[in-house]
Amino acid sequence: MSRRQLAVFFDRDGVLNEDTGYVHRIEDVQWIPGARELIGQLYGDGRKLFVVTNQSGVARGYYTEADVQKLHREMNREFSKYGGKIEEFFYCPHLQGAKIAAYDWDCPCRKPAPGMILEAMRKYGLERENCLLIGDSRRDIEAAERAGIRGFLFPGGNLLEFWNSIQSEQRESDGKQNV
Repeated sequence: MSRRQLAVFFDRDGVLNEDTGYVHRIEDVQWIPGARELIGQLYGDGRKLFVVTNQSGVARGYYTEADVQKLHREMNREFSKYGGKIEEFFYCPHLQGAKIAAYDWDCPCRKPAPGMILEAMRKYGLERENCLLIGDSRRDIEAAERAGIRGFLFPGGNLLEFWNSIQSEQRESDGKQNV
């Protein structure tokens, strides 16, 4: 590869779509302002984009893994309308003490554990210094830290504007190439 592979990880609920509680159908998705546009912009810039999301609704019996996978395919169809694509959606359906026994365990992928991020980095040959995560909770930022990548806490609002502010701060603080 002629240039380093830059990657951005996103939490899903609260970052790409409003966290209205156990979202699992496309008709229930309320997009965060600027999210679809940002996915299109970053993909167009050649970045690898990933989602890392806890999906305990599976373990709680609210919906199935097939429902999660279908939603992610439909989300990518929506992103494609903006010229974007999520390379892969990583999700953890496990929850210690879950209602459904098959999902009742302390999984190393469930954030704040870094398993989903580390799996993506291994699978796609990504280097830590070329990766960052945007999440809306301390759990997301802790997962990023534990994976050895930068984490940025999205406070809500417009995701594209938030991205632009991150880039501006990065230019000012270190003078290095933007990630």
